[in-house]
Amino acid sequence: MEYTHLGSTDITVSRIVHGCMELGGGPWEVQSDKENLALLNAALEHGVTTFDTAESYGGGHSEEVVGDALHAVRDKVVLCTKVAKEHLKKEDVIAACEGSLRRLRTDYIDLLYIHWPNDSIDIGSTMEGFNQLKDQGKIRAIGVSNFSVEQMQAAMRYARLDALQPEYNLLCRGIERDVLPFCAQNHISVMTYNSIAKGILSGAFHFYGAKVTDFRTAKPLFQPEALERELPLLNLLRDIAQAHGVTIAQAAIRYSLAQPGVTSTIVGTQNPRHFLDNIAAADLVLSPDELKALAEASSAVLAAL
Repeated sequence: MEYTHLGSTDITVSRIVHGCMELGGGPWEVQSDKENLALLNAALEHGVTTFDTAESYGGGHSEEVVGDALHAVRDKVVLCTKVAKEHLKKEDVIAACEGSLRRLRTDYIDLLYIHWPNDSIDIGSTMEGFNQLKDQGKIRAIGVSNFSVEQMQAAMRYARLDALQPEYNLLCRGIERDVLPFCAQNHISVMTYNSIAKGILSGAFHFYGAKVTDFRTAKPLFQPEALERELPLLNLLRDIAQAHGVTIAQAAIRYSLAQPGVTSTIVGTQNPRHFLDNIAAADLVLSPDELKALAEASSAVLAAL
């Protein structure tokens, strides 16, 4: 596993982060809490020290699972969670954090994010709440998720930002234009999510006969015509993966990790085998020519889509 610093803080994060959204339950098959507790501990044993959740995941149940699994090793892990967009008034931020602290079974959160921007609530009020929590030692760092450069600039008028969590993968590359350079200039870590595009970039739906039977049936990337247009990129990913003796998902994750300005990639699954395969992406090295070829193939597919 690779490790790096979070923003301008002294917090050390793993470059693969365990994404805990699925652990709380939702429109997918959910494993038992016992199985998910074992998965979290397996992640830690394999070098993953950073865990990402949110108060909204399963109505807080994801945080409860994380707390139950990791409270006994609190000094060895970095806990990241998020305040929902409807809780961004100062008093609501503080109440949301208190709830997360209770569910996570800890007296401090390493990184607390705004989950989504909410233009109907004054960002100054929001950041006042975050600053108060930081002054009290209840959070160590402040982050935002799904924010544009302009929204980050507005938040930074009131508080120091140490992290951004945006969506990023070979089929979603908008942050390359302005967000990644802005974050690099301002020492803001970028912790990306959805690195295999909800499974598209694993090859499961192109090569292994997987069928969409859940919430993804409504997603544009999973429509039959989109799957056909994505095939050139998936073929290249498969060729590169085979050349390195790794999975297609590992190659896709490593592409994200290899981009300048990307601090960590969040990987979420309840399948232990898939998770251990995916975190091995931290050990994969893709050549400059391979990265360039993937970027070019990706651009062509995105244009077609």
